[in-house]
Amino acid sequence: MLTIDAVHLREINMPLAFPFETSFGITTTRRILLVEIESDGLTAWGECVAGEHPYFSEESVDTAWIVTEQELAPRLVGQDLVGGGGCPALFRQVRGNRMAKAALENAVWDLEAQKKRVSLADMLGGTRSVIPCGVSIGIQPSPAALMEKIAEELEAGYQRIKLKCKPGWDTEIFDQVRKRWPNIRLSCDANSAYRVVDIDHIAEWDRFDLMMIEQPLWYDDFYFHSMLQKRLDTPICLDESIRNRRDALAAIDMDSCRIINIKLGRVGGFSEAVAVHNAAGERGVPVWCGGMLETGIGRAHNIALSSLPNFSLPGDVSASRRYWIEDIIEPEVTVSREGEIAVPEGIGSGYTVLRDRIEALTVRRQTVRAAARVMA
Repeated sequence: MLTIDAVHLREINMPLAFPFETSFGITTTRRILLVEIESDGLTAWGECVAGEHPYFSEESVDTAWIVTEQELAPRLVGQDLVGGGGCPALFRQVRGNRMAKAALENAVWDLEAQKKRVSLADMLGGTRSVIPCGVSIGIQPSPAALMEKIAEELEAGYQRIKLKCKPGWDTEIFDQVRKRWPNIRLSCDANSAYRVVDIDHIAEWDRFDLMMIEQPLWYDDFYFHSMLQKRLDTPICLDESIRNRRDALAAIDMDSCRIINIKLGRVGGFSEAVAVHNAAGERGVPVWCGGMLETGIGRAHNIALSSLPNFSLPGDVSASRRYWIEDIIEPEVTVSREGEIAVPEGIGSGYTVLRDRIEALTVRRQTVRAAARVMA
C-alpha cells in the first residue's frame, strides 16, 4: 500500500529554446505546473501539461492549480492506495480536469514503481527497449525556414516529420516538402483549424502520401471526421477528440479515424491511456504518443507509455534539446542517429529530477498535507 503524506505544487517558468507556432498561436515560454508527492520517504513527480490558455482544452495552468489544490490533492493525501490504478476512482467526483488528474496519477504510478523497485515501463506493461521517434515542427516564418528545419531534423535521425498546418499554410507547403523529400514519412497536424467547407480542400492532400492527417476538424467531433474519412485514402488521426476508452471505441466504430494519438494529459493519466491503447490494439488501430511541450518529467512518462506494444508508429517524444536549453532531469532525453530513444531500465522513471534547477525556476508553490494545507 502507498500512503500519500503530502502533495507539493510548483509553478515554474521555462523559456523554450525556439518559438513554437501552431494554429493556436506562438509559444516562447512555458508556465508549467509540477507536482511532487511524498510517501513513506519516497518522492515522485508529475507534470500537468495544460497550457497558459484554455485553447487546446478547457484547462489552463491556473485552473489546474486551483482544482489540484482545492479538490484533487486533498482527496489524495492521507489515502492508502494499492497504486496508480486507484486514482481514477478517487478523483471520479471531479468531472473533467483530466490534465490536472494526470499529473497526480502519473506521479503515483512512478511512486508505485519505485516501491516495487521496477521500471515505470515495466509497471505499465511495456515491451520495447527502444521507441521510434518523430518530430513535430511548428509553423515557420517562411517556407525556406521550414525546409532548413526539416533538413536539420532528418539529419538528426528522426523517423517521421509532422508539420503543423492551418489554412494558408498547408497545400503549397506539403507540395514543396514532397518535391524535395519524396520518400520521407510525413504527416500533418491541424489542431482543429478546418471546417466542413474545407473538406474538398483537405481531400486534395491524398496526393502527398501523408502517413496521417491529424485532427483536421472540430476538437470534439466524430461525425464530420467520419464524413471526411470517407473522402480520403489518407488515414485521419484523432487527438483532441479522444478523451477516454469510450471515445476511442466510438471513433473506431464510426470510422472517424484509423490512427489514434494518445496524450497522457488529455486522457487523464496512465490508467486511461493504457485502456485506450488496449482498445485500439484489440481492433487493429495503431497508436502513437503525442507531445505537449513537456519538460523532462512529462517526457520521461511519455517514454514509459510508448514502450507498450501497440505504440507502433513514431511519436512526438523527442530530445530535450529540441525544446529546452537546459532540462530539469538528468540525463537529458537524447535520440540516437537511428531516431530512437532507449527506454530506461532503472527504478521508476529512470531519470533524476534536478531539484536545484526546479527551485531556480519556481515562481509559486503550495503544499497540501493530510491535516491541513500550509504554505511551503
